[in-house]
Amino acid sequence: MKRLTIRKIIFSGICLLCTILFLHSCKIGKSYTRPEMELPDSLWAGQTYLSIGDRQWWEVYTDGPLRRLIEKTLINNKDLRIAAARVKEMAAQRRISTADLFPEINGTITGDREFENRGGDNSVQYNVFEAKALLSWELDLWGNLRWGRDAAIAEYLGSIEAQRALRMTIVADVAQSYYELVALDNELTIVRQTLRAREEGVRIARLRFEGGLTSETAYQQARLEVARTATLIPDLQRQITKKENDIAFLAGEFPQEIERSRLLEEYNYSMMLPVGLSSDLLERRPDIREAEQAVIAANANVGVTYTNMFPRITLTAHGGLESNELSSLLKSPYAFIDGSLLTPLFAAGKNRARWKAQKAVYEQAYYDYEKTVLNAFREVRNSIVDFNKVREMCELQSRLEQSAKSHVDMAQLQYINGVINYLDVLDAQRGYFDAQIGLSNAIRDELITVVQIYKALGGGW
Repeated sequence: MKRLTIRKIIFSGICLLCTILFLHSCKIGKSYTRPEMELPDSLWAGQTYLSIGDRQWWEVYTDGPLRRLIEKTLINNKDLRIAAARVKEMAAQRRISTADLFPEINGTITGDREFENRGGDNSVQYNVFEAKALLSWELDLWGNLRWGRDAAIAEYLGSIEAQRALRMTIVADVAQSYYELVALDNELTIVRQTLRAREEGVRIARLRFEGGLTSETAYQQARLEVARTATLIPDLQRQITKKENDIAFLAGEFPQEIERSRLLEEYNYSMMLPVGLSSDLLERRPDIREAEQAVIAANANVGVTYTNMFPRITLTAHGGLESNELSSLLKSPYAFIDGSLLTPLFAAGKNRARWKAQKAVYEQAYYDYEKTVLNAFREVRNSIVDFNKVREMCELQSRLEQSAKSHVDMAQLQYINGVINYLDVLDAQRGYFDAQIGLSNAIRDELITVVQIYKALGGGW
């Protein structure tokens, strides 16, 4: 008789499960659609379909020490490791939300012994032994749990895109800091060369003063310029050390000397860098894809709060063994299934307010996506303008440096022959020194604009 009853219960449960699975396909809510924006026809007039953003970072940054530095940084950088741990966390959260769709089964084994004595010596002992499995399942009739899973997946994918965006930023930061460091080395070299030239000028001015060819004023002015130039060296050394410390920090290491090349002129790029199509930017830049995943998650959470206003059904099934005697436990099976319906009746508008609040969160994510797209196009346009104008400025600075070099050579020759005084030589030397520093900074800025345009196009991750 017991065996027949259990069979009826199991058959009824299977029928109920089939009915529930048929209803389980219903999912109420608005499906996600990508925000539509009218993109510009091109990122820059006259550009080809190719883009420097499609190249790997080691194809753009060809300097050997820089490559090794970036590789080391991508392994050891602490922010990247934090981002990687964040991805692991969101992967686990996604797994939890997926598991919520399936039944949960637990098992218990208990043994109870109860003594009663209602007076006198009439002590009574009761034993209860039980082993059972418990199955609980919340039926996703309206898609509540599936919306929650969609939100978790979007948050997981968003964490991946955030990791990629951070990687892109780290690559750009290392390259820019590296070029700044090499530029400081170059500037220090220029200062030391200038200092040696002015020390030689002091020697010549002293000889001419002692020979009565010039006044003491010229000699003292030469000494002043030497002292003034010498003060630049400690400050540049300080900046170099701090820049090395910054790069070591990015690389996840303690402060140390950074290996690098010595000449900025060794880095050459084409006259124009290809930028590609407008639509490619949406697919290439990880920050845009991260913003889109935030919109997807917010849309899914709207579905969660909306379906929370509908009834929720939970099935519970127990099956096991129960007996007063341990020896007959295996001969005493039992099973039952029950269901519970939880439906919101009155919450003073709280559930609807939550739904409206989540819709507002979706609007924020929607506009943030549009803002991110606009910012991406702004960064690309700015970086292209910077590259073109800095390249033009670099050419002008190169001409200026050559002219200043010719001027200072002529001034020194005329000074030795007594045609001009020493103040004219100092003016020429100052002009040449400023032109050298200006050219060094222009080359540095040109390299940095390449870094920025590569980053703006979504390259480097």
